[in-house]
Amino acid sequence: RQGLMEEARRRLKQFDVGDRFSRLPLRRAAVLLPLVVRGERLHLLLTVRSVQLRRSPGEVCFPGGKSEATDKDDIDTALREAKEEVGLQPEKVEVICRLMPGIDKMNNLVTPVVGFIEDTFQVTPNPDEVSEVFVVPLEYFVKPLNYKTFSYKTSSGYLTRIHCFIYDDQEHKKSFKIWGLTAHFAVFLALVIFGERPTFEVDYDLDNLISSSENNFISLYASIYERKKSNL
Repeated sequence: RQGLMEEARRRLKQFDVGDRFSRLPLRRAAVLLPLVVRGERLHLLLTVRSVQLRRSPGEVCFPGGKSEATDKDDIDTALREAKEEVGLQPEKVEVICRLMPGIDKMNNLVTPVVGFIEDTFQVTPNPDEVSEVFVVPLEYFVKPLNYKTFSYKTSSGYLTRIHCFIYDDQEHKKSFKIWGLTAHFAVFLALVIFGERPTFEVDYDLDNLISSSENNFISLYASIYERKKSNL
């Protein structure tokens, strides 16, 4: 178990972007990608948004949300939201890194914060925000059993690939659909940790994952602001 976590830590730290993108003039948000070891395999904890929420009701996502004035940084935002949504105390998270951000359909800059949590963590979902919590083996995001993809053009004209996973959860006896930015972050996390080629196509040069992911993000950002990359 320790060896598994140590190798994951080592690989993740190579991809840590820190606060490099914090100067960009976008509204900020952050999500926590909680890793847990179960049966000598890495798993990701995910939530299902409450059906009474106005935005994306019933969709699978990571704990997280918009930055507030009292948050020191993206890590603070992700940990605060995880505590509010699933009762995860900040001191129970071993934060490893911040990965390359994404931009959601509301043009928020969303930073994924990766951290380890204990398998003994007792989830206490806030019913106003979260209806269910479940875990998926991280490997599923490179070797899925039920997967499809489709192209999507953003409002700024940027063409991207949307991943969509259907995961059959034995514990809950139901299937969960994981797609959009949540799937995007999960796939990238799995690529970073496992360092192997997935069974499906991705928008990265897998031999140069760090520079490729950065170039993709800059292209997406530039498409929104119609700025030349050289000006970024």
